Amino acid sequence: MSMYSGLVRVMERAARKAGGKLRRDFGEVEHLQVSRKGPADFVSKADQIAERTLYDELLAARPDWGFVLEEGGIIEGDPTKPRWIVDPLDGTSNFLHGIPHFAISIAVQEPKLGGGGWGDVTAAVIYQPVIDETYWAEKSRGAWLHDGRLRVSSRNRLSDALIATGTPYQGHGDFEEWSKIFSAVGPQIAGIRRFGAASLDLAWLAAGRYDGFWESGLSDWDTAAGCLIVREAGGFVTDFRGRSQPIHSAQVLAANDALHSKLHKLLAPALK
Repeated sequence: MSMYSGLVRVMERAARKAGGKLRRDFGEVEHLQVSRKGPADFVSKADQIAERTLYDELLAARPDWGFVLEEGGIIEGDPTKPRWIVDPLDGTSNFLHGIPHFAISIAVQEPKLGGGGWGDVTAAVIYQPVIDETYWAEKSRGAWLHDGRLRVSSRNRLSDALIATGTPYQGHGDFEEWSKIFSAVGPQIAGIRRFGAASLDLAWLAAGRYDGFWESGLSDWDTAAGCLIVREAGGFVTDFRGRSQPIHSAQVLAANDALHSKLHKLLAPALK
C-alpha cells in the first residue's frame, strides 16, 4: 500500500468497495434481477450498484473531474481536468453464469494540452474481486500487481506463445475478420484462450501469463486501464495496422516487442 500514490489509492479504495458488493452478489447470482439490454448483452442490478459505488467514491475524491461510464455514459466535468473511464463489471456474462472471472476497471485520462479532446491515460487500476488481485500502473512508474513489479513475458517464438482473444458472438463482433486472423495466427502459436474479460486479458498479458492479445469491437472502458498497464510492463499496444493511440478499443493488438512484430506480420496480410 505504501507504494501507491494518492491518486491510485483513491482508485484502489473505490474498486475494493465496489468489488466487495460484487463478491456478495456473485455468491447469490441466481437471485439477481437481470434485465436485457441487447442480444446476449445483459445488465444486472449488481452492475448498476457497482457503477454507482465507483461514481460516488471517485466523485467525492475529485469533484470537478468528468466520467465515461459503461452504463451511465459521459458525464462532463471541468474540461481542463482529467476524467475517469470506468467499467464497473467487465465480464458480465461470466458473472451471471457463475464463472469467477470478472473485474473492475478504472482509468484516468488527461485532457489534451491546449484543449480539444482527450490525450494520454496516466493512471489505471484493474481489480479482480474474487481472488483479490489489484493490477495498477501510473505513467512512467511501471506496472504492478499489489507491490510486485510486472513485466511482459520474454518469449520471442510464436510456437511458444499463448495468445488471448475475444471471439465474436450474437450481435457483436466481425466474424469474417476474426476468422481471417484466427486462420493466420492459430497454426503458428502454442494456444489461444478466450476468458471473456478484456481488461483481465490485458492485465494477465502485463503479468506474463499471456504472451499476446488481439480483439476488435471493444469500448474505451474495456481497454483504457489495460493499455496503460501493458505499456508500463514493457509491452506494445497498437491497432491491427500498427498505429499507436492512448486507448485502443476498436482494434487491439498487444504483446512484447518481438511477438508484437511477428503477430502484426501475420495480421496485416490476412486483413487485406
